[in-house]
This record gives sequence, structure tokens and C-alpha cells, in this order.
Amino acid sequence: MPVERPARVGYVMKVYPRFSETFIVNEILAHEAAGQPLDLFSLRPPADPRFHPALAEVQAAVTYLGARVPRGAGVWEQLAAARAKLPDVDAHLDDLLREDVQDALQALELAALVRARGIRHLHAHFGSSATTVARLAAKVAGISYTFTAHAKDIFHESVDPTDLRRKLGDAQRAVTVSDFNLAHLRETYGPAAYRVERVYNGLDLGAFAYSSPADRPPVVVAVGRLIEKKGFADLLDAMALLSERGVHARCVIVGTGDEETRLRERAFALNLGGTVEFTGALHQRRVKELIASAAAFAAPCVIGADGNRDGLPTVLLEAMALGTPCVSTDVTGIPEVLVDGVTGLMVPQHDPATLAEALAQLLAAPDLRVRLAERGRAMIEADFDVRAQTSRLRELFAEAMATSQPEPAGAAVKLPAPVEVRA
Repeated sequence: MPVERPARVGYVMKVYPRFSETFIVNEILAHEAAGQPLDLFSLRPPADPRFHPALAEVQAAVTYLGARVPRGAGVWEQLAAARAKLPDVDAHLDDLLREDVQDALQALELAALVRARGIRHLHAHFGSSATTVARLAAKVAGISYTFTAHAKDIFHESVDPTDLRRKLGDAQRAVTVSDFNLAHLRETYGPAAYRVERVYNGLDLGAFAYSSPADRPPVVVAVGRLIEKKGFADLLDAMALLSERGVHARCVIVGTGDEETRLRERAFALNLGGTVEFTGALHQRRVKELIASAAAFAAPCVIGADGNRDGLPTVLLEAMALGTPCVSTDVTGIPEVLVDGVTGLMVPQHDPATLAEALAQLLAAPDLRVRLAERGRAMIEADFDVRAQTSRLRELFAEAMATSQPEPAGAAVKLPAPVEVRA
């Protein structure tokens, strides 16, 4: 008896591929390894020429949605063309007119492709423009949709609560990447968020071999975009305090971003020229080598002035998988993986003195490094294997496809169990 092939799913992203979003590539590769047919859709072409090697392993083709806002009567011409392919489009005009014109046109283009390719379900990453387009396209095409909410799309000051509530309420299922996020969404959006489930971003553990940190040199590594929420200014201050105390250590900061000039100037002012190295962006293989050879990994994340923050940094999970003991802060979902004194060291955000003390402990105590690293790796293996996480996603996709219409927000539904956030 032939095995039934899984229904085709379309992944919708604002920009694909994006150098900083390795978790999406990990997810796609795990789906493909499990035999899930995928189509990839990007609203914008990538502007960054850097790509991770894993992209070469992705089999699914990517379609860049070409709809752009035309001049003059072009909008009506595109709408008329869409009506010829999508007979039910008139029933969704109110929804289409509520959104940005370009989002609406791209949604119509996507809906036509969904019909033509036999796609049964759409999944978007980030609850912003990608979900706007996926939601509209799914409505017009008559299929289900889900989305993953991460951090900026939940907490940033630019988030429109009415818009996010609508997306949560219309989605047959939704996902977020930490228990902290899940509790926030349910508390803030009530019944509209009752179909949200936490599914962690996973790692391909075969690509992150554990090694003992017992005999590593006194090097601290930090990786991320050079922007406020990463907290690298506090790391520079902490390294200056270590230097004042006579602790001899190097710090390597990997990444680029809007605050690079300011951070370099701060390092110069703190006389850290021989202590701190800014490498810029590096090949993923080289980043792994640096992390795996360091005595400590620092992720001093903070909540930005605009509300922006990390959900649960993938690079923190990677460092723990590689056996590098980590120091981080109690921001959003980080305490769910980094338990102070058990799987890492936790410090308050914006506290360079405590950060310096935690780094000094790791640099001076090989036994502590090993103990934290072994427990950290065990937690990653238990909770962050990409195969298990994407298997749950496929179950959610199937549940969504089996649900012809979502319950209206506010309808009588079974209340979810309270979310317990690890502290």
C-alpha cells in the first residue's frame, strides 16, 4: 500500500535567506530530512551577500514575490488579474483594503501561487509583514495558516496590538519560541492567544560536537549583531574592570551592526585595544571554532529603549551545545535554558560589575567550567533537538489543516494550562 505523501506547506518570510536567521534554515532542513514538501516565499530579496554553507543543502526552491505598488491604475489592473485566478477574492476585499497596498498585492500573488501549486498550508516567521501576507493569502486561497512569533514582533514599540490580536485570532495555530513569550501573549491577548504553543528553535546537534572546556585559554567570545539589545557595551565595561583587577583575558566580539563605531570608540576610551578584538562578520565554521575554543561565552542581553529584546538567542544554545560555559542575563526566555549555577551563570542586565565577576569565576575555575558545560549540553540535548521541535511543528500544521475555520476570538474555548516560566 503506497505511503501518503505529506501535504505541501509554504514557508513565508520577509527576507530569505537572512544571515542572522540560521534557525529558519535549521528548521527547513529538518523538515526536508523528514520528507516534508516545502515551497519557500520571500517578500524581499536579500541585500546581504553573506550566506551560511547550510543553505546549499536546502532543496526547496524560493520564490520572491514580485508584486510592487504600481503607479496610476496599475493597482486595479493587478486586482482584476487576481480576480480571474481567485474567484473568491471579492469576499475578502475588506481585509485586503485594511492592509498596506504592497502587502495586499503580494498576498494576492501568493494566494494564486498557493492554488496553482496545490499548497495546503502556509507558515510565516515573525508576526509582522510575513504574517500579514500569509494571513491574507490563506484567507483568499481558502487554506490554513500558522506563524512563529519571536521577540521584536511581540515586544518592540512599533507592534500594533490590534493587528497582532487579529493575526493570533485568525491563525488555526501559532507558535512562539519561549515560555516567557507564551505567558506574555496569553496574558496580553487572552482568548486570541489560546491556540499559541511554545516550540523552541532547535539545533542540528550533529553539527555541534561537545568538547570539554577544562583546558581552554582565557578568552571570552561574544557573537551577535552590534545593536543595543545585545548588551555589548556592558561587556566592554566588564572587560575593563577585569583588566583593572589584573585578570589577563582576551575578548573576541563577532558581528556587525549599527553600533559598531560607538562600541569601537568605547573600547578605545577604556584602553582595551590589546584586550578586545572586533572581527566583523565571520563564516559560520569560524564562529563555531572560536566559541568551541573559548573559556567563556558572554551574552549580556538587555531590553532596548524601544522595547526590543532577544527571545532566546540561537547562538547561546549553540555555545552550550559546543561545551562553552555561558554567562547571560535574565531577559525574556534566557532563564529557561540558562539556570544560574546549573547550566551557566546568570547576571542582571546593565550590571558590568556582576558580569565581570561571573567571567572571572569561569576564567579561574576549570572544574566550574566543566560542570556547567556538561549540564548545559544535557539540557540542549533534552529540549532543543531540531528533529523533535520540527516534528511538533508538523503536527501543528496537520492540526491546522484539519481545522476548516478557526474559532472566532473570544469564543468559548477550553482554557490552556497556566504557563510555568523557569526562573
